[in-house]
Amino acid sequence: MELKVTTLEGKESGSVQLPDAIFGLEPRKDIIQRCIQWQLNKRQAGTHKTKGRAEIWRTGKKMYRQKGTGGARHGSARVPQFRGGGRAFGPVVRSHATDLPKKVRALALKHALSARAKDGGLIVLDSAQLAGAKTKALAAQFSGLGLTNALIIDGAQVDTGFANAARNIPNVDVLPVQGINVYDIVRRQKLVLTKAAVEALEARFK
Repeated sequence: MELKVTTLEGKESGSVQLPDAIFGLEPRKDIIQRCIQWQLNKRQAGTHKTKGRAEIWRTGKKMYRQKGTGGARHGSARVPQFRGGGRAFGPVVRSHATDLPKKVRALALKHALSARAKDGGLIVLDSAQLAGAKTKALAAQFSGLGLTNALIIDGAQVDTGFANAARNIPNVDVLPVQGINVYDIVRRQKLVLTKAAVEALEARFK
């Protein structure tokens, strides 16, 4: 697959050949969905917690005598039946992470990249370099390219000026190629890869 390369100013800068093994697959929604669910499960903190009856600071003395009161038979006041008692079967601190094989994760990334290439949401930039970290200037360049909701992937290192200028622009994410992931690709309308990112992805899946 051949795609034109553009600059931040919107000018053409040649073309690049994208490998069909990465960008030319027929997207499978089920594989992409599995990877997204794996990512969302993994990032859950799992710190929700309620106190059980063993953790409530309250006397364990029997509330009143067993027989002769006309009321139900009760013992400790820490049981869930009473206000201020422990909660039965409440949430505990735990990991929500699920397992997903590495090969499935790699395949899901290829399918997400192929889906963006197929729907026309893939743009290749010559480079993501900015002399001055000015958000206004970068926003104007993005507007010229039609980027209002985009994920921008650079090479191993992201230019500091570019990253600082882009971080104040809403709905725009900038990541190094190591941070590329299925969830961020799907949640943004456009995927912008630099030539360095394309070369890194080719080397990664070789």
